[in-house]
Amino acid sequence: MKEILAEFLQDKISDQEFYDAIYDFIVDQNIRSGEYEGNIFIIKKLDRLNFIIFKEYFYRKNNHREISSAISLFRKDILIAINEHAHKSGFVVKGYGSESNEVITSW
Repeated sequence: MKEILAEFLQDKISDQEFYDAIYDFIVDQNIRSGEYEGNIFIIKKLDRLNFIIFKEYFYRKNNHREISSAISLFRKDILIAINEHAHKSGFVVKGYGSESNEVITSW
């Protein structure tokens, strides 16, 4: 599980703009479910607190879609992971889940 999360962080939290977009998708209370699509990784928001991150490969030649290496995370855990990675990368971090009630509230 840690390998998939590390690969996701390295791939998707690669600049400030990607970090901001992913962070906003995760914390937005108006998005109850949905997907954030990257080149390889997909973040699936099941509800306001539960997420699945997985690799998706699409082969245009035969319209074949392959999903692999899925992990599930709670909102505060994914926020802590992306914020720690963003901080180490020198990005402006919006806040840690453990420090902000509005980020980790279960409503």
